[in-house]
Formats: sequence, C-alpha cells, structure tokens
Amino acid sequence: MPMQDFLTAIADPVRRAALHILWDDSEHCVCELMAKLDATQSRMSRHMKALKLAGIVVDRRDAQWVRYRRNPALSRELSAIIDAVLKAEQSNERNVA
Repeated sequence: MPMQDFLTAIADPVRRAALHILWDDSEHCVCELMAKLDATQSRMSRHMKALKLAGIVVDRRDAQWVRYRRNPALSRELSAIIDAVLKAEQSNERNVA
C-alpha cells in the first residue's frame, strides 16, 4: 500500500480516536466505538472500512456486530508511526489542558 494511503487513513480525527481505543491490543465492538466516539453506525462503519482497507485494523463478524482490533500483521514501521502519532496527540492534549 502506498504511504500516502496509509497517512490519509490515519489523518482523520475520528479514525485516530478509534485507533486510541483499538491500540490496546484487544477487540472492540463497533457498538462500543460508536458510543465512545458519539458516532452513528454508518459513520463509524465508513471510518473503520478506511482503516481496514489501509491494513491498520482487522475485523471479525460476531452475530449482528463487527469487532475490530489492531492488525497483528501490520509492519513494525507502520505501527511505530501510529504509536508516535497517538503519543504526540496525547501529549498535545495534555499541554492544552
């Protein structure tokens, strides 16, 4: 995947907020992401599709819901970029508060 596609996928604030949740290495139901991020199902599904197409997350259908988690096959280099972005974002939020 081109780097531009990867960076575009993590550029959106809602997708980064979802990554903050998913980066704990556990599985999360789309219903949980919707509640935590105050997003509709269709909006959350679009964002998660973008992250999935970029190879950042994987999904698993569980009855009517879909569960997402960090892609364990994501390269160390790309994982490091996400780690750095999430850490910088948290640091900036602390400095503003």
